[in-house]
Amino acid sequence: MSSHSQSSVLVVEDEPAIAESIAYALGKADLRTRQAGTLEHARAELEQQTDLLLLDLMLPDGSGFDLIAEVTARAGARPAIIVLSSRDAEADRVRALEMGADDYVVKPFSPREVAARVKAVLRRTPTAERTEPLLRLSSNTRRATFGEHELELTRVEFDLLALLMSKPGHVFSRTNIIDLVWGPGFALSDRTIDSHIKALRKEIARAGGPPASIETVRGIGYRMSSERDA
Repeated sequence: MSSHSQSSVLVVEDEPAIAESIAYALGKADLRTRQAGTLEHARAELEQQTDLLLLDLMLPDGSGFDLIAEVTARAGARPAIIVLSSRDAEADRVRALEMGADDYVVKPFSPREVAARVKAVLRRTPTAERTEPLLRLSSNTRRATFGEHELELTRVEFDLLALLMSKPGHVFSRTNIIDLVWGPGFALSDRTIDSHIKALRKEIARAGGPPASIETVRGIGYRMSSERDA
């Protein structure tokens, strides 16, 4: 089981004061947090490792119910979900739980209570167990698999995955990636790199693996999560 200090919590809340108070309480509980104020921002953040999602239902660009549906429909490992909402109707609570939420907390609430609930849910859903089987790669056969499922990769995608998996946790800048995959001095745009990463994540997900195993390091490049690769 992963310890709580290794767990990553994404707080999706559009009221900064509430988000900050929750993040502070989670930090005191030795949990790593990130914040998002919209569905669009949350979807981008979910490309990185996320063990638990704290989700407000009423967001500026849509309903949190939509994000619950997207997360629970994912193949393979997915984050646990705790809903935070001012909507206290029984129908809303039942709907969220039936869709796959692990807990439902009604506003106003105590940040310390939220932190306690987060730790309780993480104890029930240990991330180390949910991330099996592992993503594996063979340089000899140039095959990549997740469990029993083989990834269908292009030459570039295989070389890119091999590079990221060669040093789990190491951040490769886009310049590093170009030099090591395509060759020094090769002219390539950042958007092309991002497109290959997106295709690689999509193929990992198709094979039942966690696309978030390839993490985005904003403004720099990418890394393979040290907790999710083989």
